[in-house]
Amino acid sequence: MAHQLEEQIVGRFPVGRRLRVLDVGMGRGAQALRLARAGHHVTGVEQDAALIATARETLAGEPEGIRERMRIVEGQAGDTGVHFLPGSFDVVLCHGVLMDVEEQPDALLAGVARMLAHGGMLSLLVPNGDAAAMRAGMSGDWAGALAGFSTGAAAYGLKRLTSTLAGIGAPLHAWYGVRVFTDAVADDAGVRSDLDALLAVEARAGRTDPYRGVASLLHLCGVRG
Repeated sequence: MAHQLEEQIVGRFPVGRRLRVLDVGMGRGAQALRLARAGHHVTGVEQDAALIATARETLAGEPEGIRERMRIVEGQAGDTGVHFLPGSFDVVLCHGVLMDVEEQPDALLAGVARMLAHGGMLSLLVPNGDAAAMRAGMSGDWAGALAGFSTGAAAYGLKRLTSTLAGIGAPLHAWYGVRVFTDAVADDAGVRSDLDALLAVEARAGRTDPYRGVASLLHLCGVRG
């Protein structure tokens, strides 16, 4: 999904502008580091000590200029208001964080959206609740498929999240499907001779109806009005 994020950044902000980026729940910091390498000033927030240690170790091997553009803050995703002032960032990433949130995501999303400056972009990656039954059914998990019909879309369906983004002042601007077909590819498949074709198909399907609607994940981009 890195190319989707880059597409939205390039289309929204002037070329060459160094953006202030907040990566909430940055994990090992792969996406944050990619943006720092591109010239942006990135702050990553993570609560897992092991992941922070990995991110710091990776960052230590980067050139000084990149190290100076990336800051790591230990903290929880819901505590952005403790560490930063509202409107401090041009781009806020919240990728994979809501998967670990037990309650409804609205409060967390409202908090991270407040970190956006006017015209800033919120990039959100979540499990696709609308396709919960399909993903389980395709793998032969019939009990999981039945459960997906009743619970899948409660918090993470496209309609529900579109409403949430509008309610927190960052209406949906664009959305993609992620992992439309690749869930069916075995993890131990090794190096594939058709990898380029697979990636091309994924990229096309991720932006094309009806395929993107049944992807494993949803990538939504909201813009602070």
